This record gives sequence, structure tokens and C-alpha cells, in this order.
Amino acid sequence: MFVGNLSFSSTSDDVKGLLSEAGEVSEVVIPTDRATGRPRGFAFVEFAAPEGAEAAIEKFDGREFDGRRLRVNAAEERQPRRSPSFSAGPSSSFNQDAPSGRISRPKGSRRGLRGKKRSL
Repeated sequence: MFVGNLSFSSTSDDVKGLLSEAGEVSEVVIPTDRATGRPRGFAFVEFAAPEGAEAAIEKFDGREFDGRRLRVNAAEERQPRRSPSFSAGPSSSFNQDAPSGRISRPKGSRRGLRGKKRSL
């Protein structure tokens, strides 16, 4: 289950204590920001029984907690991320032999590149 719009000072114990009113909470995960280590303002909660999750959605969606209005709903499966596709054709100056995930550009100044184009 997804619980959004949490206060950044909310802990997993706070969320577990609140949502345990609806049913037995088996796990609470609050993701943190990689750069700062601060909570990101949402949590994923797992209930022991599906009835607890349904009751929590009805009871807590829109309810105020720590000065913020909660958003509580069923968590959706995240779509797998696709790497960006570059349409680098055979005439492209990108190196096709570069390690996957990296694109290397030719070394040298742009001035030299312009001169080569003029000579063609």
C-alpha cells in the first residue's frame, strides 16, 4: 500500500502506529533520498491481511497527519525503466563500440570538425 504526502520528520514507527488502527501492519518502508539521506515524503506499508489495507484506505485517505493531508491508496507495480534510445545511425559520429550505457564523442576541437565538413 502507498502512503503519500508524509511529513519529512515522520518515522516508520509513527506510520506503523497510525495505520495499525486499521489492521496489523507487517512492514513499513520509507524510502530516503540518495543525495541527502532525508525521507522522500512517502512510505510503502504492508498489512498482514488485505482487509487491513482496504480499511486503511477508507479511514486514512485525506486524513491530516503531522500537519499534512495523507494520500493513501493501493500501491501500483512500478514500470521497468527503459534506457534512453538514441537513433545513432551508421553516419553518426558516436562510437558504437563504447561500453553499454556510455556514448563517447570524438576527441578534438569543434573548429577542426567544421573544417572537415567544409572540405567535403
